[in-house]
Order: sequence, then C-alpha cells, then structure tokens
Amino acid sequence: FSTFGGSTVSCAVGLATLDVVQQENLMAHSHAIGQRLLAGLAPLKDKYALVGDVRGAGLFLGIELVRDRETLEPAAQEASYVSNRMREHGILMGTDGPLHNVVKIRPPMPFDAGNADWLVEVMDGVIGEIS
Repeated sequence: FSTFGGSTVSCAVGLATLDVVQQENLMAHSHAIGQRLLAGLAPLKDKYALVGDVRGAGLFLGIELVRDRETLEPAAQEASYVSNRMREHGILMGTDGPLHNVVKIRPPMPFDAGNADWLVEVMDGVIGEIS
C-alpha cells in the first residue's frame, strides 16, 4: 500500500538501522535496562494494593492497576492519573489494555540505568499519592 516501501532508499535506511542496532549492541542494552526496570517496579506490587501486576520484556513494560486484587476490578481512572502525573515529571507514558488500566512504559533505546532508576523512584511516589 506504500509506494516507498520497496524503494532503494527505504532499503538503505533499514539496513543502516540494523547496522546500528548490531554495532551498538542495542538488543542486549534493551534487555538489561528492561530487567532493571522490572526489578525496580516489581516491589511496587507488594507495596501498593493498587498494583495488580508488573510485566514486560525488554523496554516494553506494563503496570496493571486494579482496585481489588480478588476481583481484578480495573483501575482505569487511576491509570490515567498515573500517566498524567508522570508526564508532569517529564516521563511520557500512556495507558493500554482492553480496560485501559495498564500503564504502558516504552522508553527510547538510549534510556539508561540512571533513567530507569529515576522512573522507578517517580513511579513509586506517584502511585503512593493515590494508594
């Protein structure tokens, strides 16, 4: 459906992107920082009843918010609040899922360990505001 999809320029751009991903070891970086985020965010599940689950792979993570862990009643308004408050701190994220109660975390590839630690710290504070 795209007239640019098979052009030589598009192919060159794609190959250059793959070269950078390989040369800068971005797959391993994504895995390592994602694991650091998961390790930092997972304790929020024990700390706050609002956090139903923390899951993800690489730099694509989600925090499921629920009003009740037994019934798994979705906390969509709370997820929206968290997303908006994080934006006020300069951290962009959105909500996702069929019930809009998952806070979606998708940082850019240059995201590093310091950024991950800061995100966890701010997320802890923001969830603490409503728990």
